[in-house]
Amino acid sequence: MPTTAPQARTVLEWFPAGHPRGSWPADEYAATQRAQGTDARVVMDLASDQFLVVANATAQ
Repeated sequence: MPTTAPQARTVLEWFPAGHPRGSWPADEYAATQRAQGTDARVVMDLASDQFLVVANATAQ
């Protein structure tokens, strides 16, 4: 069975999951990064209870 190597990601910023606005601050930050050309998205890190804004590392 073929497997693929996990893609390297860079954490751009993190936001506490307990924030009164939930993931909105992380979503807004990711949208700003995308507007500037960075392929950013929000993921939930259950171990740290935080929303992470991550970008895929690009091969040079």
